[in-house]
Amino acid sequence: MSTQNNKAYWKENIKYLSILMFFWFFVSFGCGIIFKDFLDQFHIGGFPLGFWFAQQGSVYAFIVIIAAYIIIMNKLDKKYNLN
Repeated sequence: MSTQNNKAYWKENIKYLSILMFFWFFVSFGCGIIFKDFLDQFHIGGFPLGFWFAQQGSVYAFIVIIAAYIIIMNKLDKKYNLN
């Protein structure tokens, strides 16, 4: 793999990683802390939504983010012939 391909690969990798980290931050910090009061107006299973995100929702979101990262990186590896 050439240096040019290495740079392009890592640039694209960092872009995807930054996007996924934003979602991680939004779900964990935003929904669990910053927007908690607004989200507490709604309920899931009898619990306020802000509390649910802080306790359960963020874990589910992390699993989805990890799965998305795996799928994205597999496609990126194929694009740059690194499979």
